[in-house]
Amino acid sequence: MGVCLSEHCKVVVYSGLRFYVFDGVYEPAEDTFLLASNLCVRGGDRVLDMGTGCGILAVLSAFKASWVLAVDINPYAVKCARENARCNGVLDKIDFICGSLFTPLRRALRFNLILFNAPYLPSEKEPEEWLEYAWAGGESGRQVINKFIDLLPEYLERGGRLLMVQSTLSNLEETLSLLRDRGFAAEIIDEAKLFFETIALIEAKKV
Repeated sequence: MGVCLSEHCKVVVYSGLRFYVFDGVYEPAEDTFLLASNLCVRGGDRVLDMGTGCGILAVLSAFKASWVLAVDINPYAVKCARENARCNGVLDKIDFICGSLFTPLRRALRFNLILFNAPYLPSEKEPEEWLEYAWAGGESGRQVINKFIDLLPEYLERGGRLLMVQSTLSNLEETLSLLRDRGFAAEIIDEAKLFFETIALIEAKKV
């Protein structure tokens, strides 16, 4: 099952699988599990896990997908996700890239399913530590979300799907509107109510 590479490493168990969470890496929480519980990967799918964190969604996808690409701006997250893929026996199905959103991807890449647990919390300052990139979404909470949606159509196959988690704190209706303007059929398919916000799962299909 592998070893924890940090003395402060945590272990998360989900769906009978063990995932290490290294120092400086986002620990799976309600938003992660909302997406995971609605994850539907078809055999042969090519999946992009954007902002992979500890790699839990990439690993779960890899059991059915033909190929998964896991991307994160945080180098510690990329190392963590790779270790979790190895420990759960799917390392041969996943490639890992460290970079910001679609920047390190070739323009020719196309996916059937894209997953994104977006950084959606409003934040007045730029991230100063790697972990902060997982949640800091700029002053309106939309800084990363808007950049992601602008480039999304280039990387999703026709008929492909986006599953994205976002909070009511960062204007869900604007996200749905932007996706529809770019040719997606978009709707909220599930949600989790928390103390000061609601976490929503958006599904968008490229039509």
